[in-house]
Amino acid sequence: MRAREISTLALDSYQRAARVALSNHLVTTTYPDRIALPLLRRWATELREDLLELFGYRLEVTETTARLYPVIDRLDDSQPARTSTDRIFDRRRYAYLALALAALGRAGNQITLSELADHVAAEASQVDGVELTTDRASDRDAFVDAIGWLATRGAIALADGDATGWANNPSAGEALYDIDRPVVVAMFRPPRAVQHLRSIRGLLAGSDSPIDPEDSDPGQTDSGREADPKETLRAVRRALVEQPVVYHDDLDRNGRAALAASRTVADVELLTGLIAERRAEGVALIDTSGRLSDYRFPSTGTIAQVALLIAGEISDRVIDPDAPALATHPLPDGDALIEQLDGAIPDGGIFGDLAEFGFGSDATALEDADEKKLYPLIEDSWLTTVVDDLVERFGRTFAAQWQTDRDGLRVRAIALLHRLRLIHSVSGGVLVLPVIARYRDVMVSVRDRTPQDSLFGTERTTGTAEAPRTAQSVSNESSEVEA
Repeated sequence: MRAREISTLALDSYQRAARVALSNHLVTTTYPDRIALPLLRRWATELREDLLELFGYRLEVTETTARLYPVIDRLDDSQPARTSTDRIFDRRRYAYLALALAALGRAGNQITLSELADHVAAEASQVDGVELTTDRASDRDAFVDAIGWLATRGAIALADGDATGWANNPSAGEALYDIDRPVVVAMFRPPRAVQHLRSIRGLLAGSDSPIDPEDSDPGQTDSGREADPKETLRAVRRALVEQPVVYHDDLDRNGRAALAASRTVADVELLTGLIAERRAEGVALIDTSGRLSDYRFPSTGTIAQVALLIAGEISDRVIDPDAPALATHPLPDGDALIEQLDGAIPDGGIFGDLAEFGFGSDATALEDADEKKLYPLIEDSWLTTVVDDLVERFGRTFAAQWQTDRDGLRVRAIALLHRLRLIHSVSGGVLVLPVIARYRDVMVSVRDRTPQDSLFGTERTTGTAEAPRTAQSVSNESSEVEA
């Protein structure tokens, strides 16, 4: 591992470069900032070797881009694409994004927004359920959101005009973009040609060898195949940097043994500069730098504060000896999401002669589905009551938009807890995961203060929810928990 050869004085710089690569799979001259690419270029050789050795990731660095090609072990719906206003992409925006990227790959050095929209509209008309009508304001807004996502990452750069003006009135507004072809080329390079896939499983780890149902042995299962120790270690390390918490119950027998080995976690700590926190339920990495996580928790803002309060209430409910016993259920296995995505694959786009027959199951799946751990279920009705009570008690400290939108507040707060793997949202409620116990006994402090030089002498009230002082940080690429 090259990180062991780096001097103590330079190690911090190297670890910052590793965190940049892991948290931003695409780095350009302007994204995520102007210092990220020079930092990666400085350590390109060492990073390329360490990322491949530890995680199986491939890193390509050029003068204008750095692209990390990760290995995907399972589907993750906790990191959706978002607009500039933090709105989650819907199916229409994802479709426009994919079609726009394809159109940019065939375009010249510049393109107008209306011309790009015409290309996308023409391609969309050939896909069932997708259309772009520039006469419809909602379509224009969704299209501009997709274009903005590409512009933020440097695939295109505004040369003249205004996209918002076009969205408001396409007959009067226009925008001209320069196309950065290296970024466009680096942005979408899946491990397999999507036209050769009949299932989304083909993009996951362990799908390199297709399984022909006519040749397969019915008596042999994936769990019966001998696991590659090196690949098992890589899969566990990937989980450590990609998930807020790696639970022992997420892994099979070989994975649990790998996670228990001190060397497995120590290598990731050395590369990233993070600190491991081991608990009975699993392992989490602490991001004291705040550079690998895209969300801090506990944090400021109404959503984060309410999420922390809900976490405390859920923890108390689970251990309440006087309350009725909670029903328990296993975590969903992810097959439902795979089936939904597979059902959306257009048959007309698949090259039948080149399509694979099928793929093996997730390598980290438990060996016996009957042995899956059960988790307490908190129903939506109970969560609704809790949020109503929190609004009654602390609503005056909340942002104005959430004081009257209790349902929206509850949905956003629960989504945050799900993203942090403190709970798992299911139909009708949430399953409570072990790490949420760290937020028992949440302390609430409401401070009333009179601003200095107040014209009318009125008081302003601010509220803060604090985690127990013993709580530590839980961090990964997608989230951070901090007290």
